Amino acid sequence: MIRRLALAALGMLAPLAVSAQSFPQRPVTLSVGFAPGGSTDIASRLISERFAANLGPEARVVVENRPGASGVVAGDWLRRQSPDGHTLMLIEVSSHAIAPAALEGGTPFNPVQDSTQIAMIGTAPMVLIASPSFPATTAQQAIAVLRASRPEQYAYATSGVGSIPHLGVEMLALQLGARFTHVPYRSGGLMLTAIHQGEGQFGIAVLASAAAQIRGGLVRGLAVTSRERFPSFPDLPTLNEGAMPGFELTTWNMIIGPPNMPPALVQQLNRALVATVADATLRERLLQAGVLPWATENTPETTRAFLTSEVEKYRQVVARTGVRLER
Repeated sequence: MIRRLALAALGMLAPLAVSAQSFPQRPVTLSVGFAPGGSTDIASRLISERFAANLGPEARVVVENRPGASGVVAGDWLRRQSPDGHTLMLIEVSSHAIAPAALEGGTPFNPVQDSTQIAMIGTAPMVLIASPSFPATTAQQAIAVLRASRPEQYAYATSGVGSIPHLGVEMLALQLGARFTHVPYRSGGLMLTAIHQGEGQFGIAVLASAAAQIRGGLVRGLAVTSRERFPSFPDLPTLNEGAMPGFELTTWNMIIGPPNMPPALVQQLNRALVATVADATLRERLLQAGVLPWATENTPETTRAFLTSEVEKYRQVVARTGVRLER
């Protein structure tokens, strides 16, 4: 009797084992909470092919844009999806660290508890950019102009209220003791077009979004906001180098899934993503796009710890700047 029960139990477990071994059974959707052309969208498309190859010879990864409310719409959608690994999301600081603190009443999801953290992709500095018509060609000149400006004399463009570019300029204004006019757009691409055309005289963009426009001379790159110069833009100084000592701001990308994903599946996805980020060709492409590939320990546990610390950090930053998101 015991032997028959044991065999029956093994028979019930067999389909589950086969299912786990054969993942993925259909295309994996990699959701992005922003419109095409922004830094998160760029990163998702750069990694998708190599990620699929590392999942298996027949695997496909399809990028799907679900813009709205600085990524909050996609984050809320993700938490209601099946935890079977076929629906993932590439997130960044706006949706899962800034919005929980800045949105009136908070986000409809807990950024840590209502997702499964899988792996880090990389970090990206911000970059102070200006319209070609802006009366400054260096970071020092730009800071001097902005510091001496009349209240709201200059308008700055962002990719939306409560976005990391918005928070970045508000942090800058707080340090300068200045006020500027905020002109929000629906995406990073529209923001950059506005600055190129002079609708916004300056802004702080994610370097991954602005890299092509800076290289093409459409916008003027003045300084990065990281602690050190970025490898693929060695001629861009940091704001720390005299213009704004102590100013530092970076964003990041990580892959998450719906809550309650099976641990074995999370480990499988983590291994594929770690191998993806380690690929030499992809790392060079990420660097050229303005993303510094993750190079330290990269486990689901360290990814969760990183997200938890970022949520707390930006709770304090939002409290200092007063940036608020309306529903």
